[in-house]
Amino acid sequence: MKPRSKLLITSLVVLALVLWSFAASADECAASSDNGAFQRYLAQGTFVALGASYVFGLLTSLTPCVYPMIAITVSVFGAKEAKSRWQGALLSLVFVLGIVCLFTPMGVVSAMTGKGFGAALGNPWIVGGIALVFMTLATSLFGAFELALPASLNNRLSNVGGSGYRGAFLLGLVCGLVAAPCVGPFLFGLLGWIATTRNVALGSGAMALYGLGLGTLFFAVGTFAVSLPKAGAWMMGVKWVGGVCLAYMAFAYVRDALPKETIHKLASPGLLYGVVAMVVLAAGLVLGGIHVAAERRKSPIARLSKPMKLASIVPAIAGLFMVVTWYELPPELHWETSESIALARATAEHKPVLIDFGATWCGACKELDEKTFPDPKVQKEGARFVALHIDASDDDDAAVAKVRQKYHATEGLPVVVFLDSHGQEAKRFTEYVAPDCFASALATVQ
Repeated sequence: MKPRSKLLITSLVVLALVLWSFAASADECAASSDNGAFQRYLAQGTFVALGASYVFGLLTSLTPCVYPMIAITVSVFGAKEAKSRWQGALLSLVFVLGIVCLFTPMGVVSAMTGKGFGAALGNPWIVGGIALVFMTLATSLFGAFELALPASLNNRLSNVGGSGYRGAFLLGLVCGLVAAPCVGPFLFGLLGWIATTRNVALGSGAMALYGLGLGTLFFAVGTFAVSLPKAGAWMMGVKWVGGVCLAYMAFAYVRDALPKETIHKLASPGLLYGVVAMVVLAAGLVLGGIHVAAERRKSPIARLSKPMKLASIVPAIAGLFMVVTWYELPPELHWETSESIALARATAEHKPVLIDFGATWCGACKELDEKTFPDPKVQKEGARFVALHIDASDDDDAAVAKVRQKYHATEGLPVVVFLDSHGQEAKRFTEYVAPDCFASALATVQ
């Protein structure tokens, strides 16, 4: 076997082992998180998830480690000297195929490895460890350090391939390794998300499309000889955005491991919280924009680049975390205490009505208050209703007794009555109901 082939195979094996260990631990965190990006994409459809993977790869190609080498790489495997556009397209396609062949197995390994680690996901040390990994990757994109191969290995990898179809394919295989300082954080973040799905078909498809996204500009330059915009400060913006997103993921994994009650204490679905979150995020984005502008050649504010970057990181990450958490929190049930007001609202807004008869001395009522009503699924479905709470703690309250008689809720507590949008009783519960069952019942009332 030729030395170059040995080097290539050895490098790929080492990378596969590193990715295997990362994917294993990444899955341990991921299954405890139901708010990871890929889970949200999957909820919308597989095509959305795959499309996001392609965009992720395309963004990676705009980073300072990849973008400047596009024209040089295309020249190395001979696309610019091709005798026809067809030959240039074929050479470029083979190069992109090499990239796809590098990344696709990683998606398979990540998804398959993810199937064996669900049992450890309740361990807070594991969640904290994976959050630390994502935060470390984020700091590398912010410039604290670089994820790079040893210089000697990097130089040897750069000489792999050569002109022609074979050279184009081999060069595509090592492209991700040579660009490791910028590809690494994006790639590991994507693999961590894939591990949450534990879906081999999706994992392989997502990574194949990631490779296609990464190779798109290479193909465009090699096939059509297009002139790309000059490398510049905007690439620092790409790295900054990537760092913010990966740091958000670190905090998101911790957030999703917390009890729902804790999350509701830290964040609110109210409008005021959302406005504050957007202001904080906007401040981070403005400061980040000044940092990128200061990176432009001969910028009069060049001295502001580093302080603005440092000042932008915390508000950008905190703002993104607050905005996404606010967006994902279900709206809270707002309880009316007056039957006349509740019915008037329901009539005016053409909404069904949820009536809860409870009392301070009723144990099952407290279970509903503590376990069922605060549940996110119940809150989400209940947002369609006008919610009415009748406090029946005082047996001598004539007004309460009248309402109880009206709805035939005199025999005991709790009593929960659902009225449809026409005011007709649709369902009734006279005991504690678990959140899933309660939410399902709410969903049937229109």
